[in-house]
Amino acid sequence: MGRFDGRVAVVTGASRGIGLAIAQRLVAEGAKVVVTARNAGPLAEAVELLGGAAHAAAVAGKADDVAHQEEVVRAAVELFGGLDVLVNNTGINPVAGPVASTDPAAIAKTFAVNFTAAAGWVERACQAGLGSRPGAAVVNIASVAGLKPSPPIGVYGASKAALIHLTAELGVELAPRIRVNAVAPAVVKTKFATLLYEGREEEVARAYPLMRLGVPEDIAGPVAFLASDDAAWVTGQTLTIDGGLLLAGSVA
Repeated sequence: MGRFDGRVAVVTGASRGIGLAIAQRLVAEGAKVVVTARNAGPLAEAVELLGGAAHAAAVAGKADDVAHQEEVVRAAVELFGGLDVLVNNTGINPVAGPVASTDPAAIAKTFAVNFTAAAGWVERACQAGLGSRPGAAVVNIASVAGLKPSPPIGVYGASKAALIHLTAELGVELAPRIRVNAVAPAVVKTKFATLLYEGREEEVARAYPLMRLGVPEDIAGPVAFLASDDAAWVTGQTLTIDGGLLLAGSVA
């Protein structure tokens, strides 16, 4: 018996990297999964990696598009019979530099995807029946950049700080039917984070007490824990997954 036998999950931003690793872990433990991302091609490849249509489905679209959110949660219900777990993994980091000199439009877009869309996904999931069955859970993918000042990615960090606070708010508001938690990773070796370590991985890793950067599987396991009944008495929390980075006094 898997921890997610009979359960259905939606994982956003899941065509590769952390999102795909999370979807793989959930499927391996018995879940049916609907994965989302912007591009249909990589999503189709992800579904094959997840075991095909018997285990997964894909819906392409923009994470901050309400119509796309509605389509995805509807697909979960129609194809697999319900919705039990939502993983908000989609995130963008389009700008770097001082917050005070950042284009307001770029700030707005970052918050639209990293924060407002996450709240929207929760709303749409609740409308589709999340919380109507035992064991419902939301897991938000935040960042260590949201836990302390993080120049030169301060806008991104601020959006993730907002997501962390949203997690706590929803943990209270949606209890006891739905648990809401988050994880805050440090640098994980994905295409999204390439600029933070490419060509100097050993140098960057020396800032971590565990002496290496993360890999997507390092995040998938803790997310599965928080989404499962093993975390049945945990809500509103953010779990730092950083190889000890914050203990060493850094965020990059």
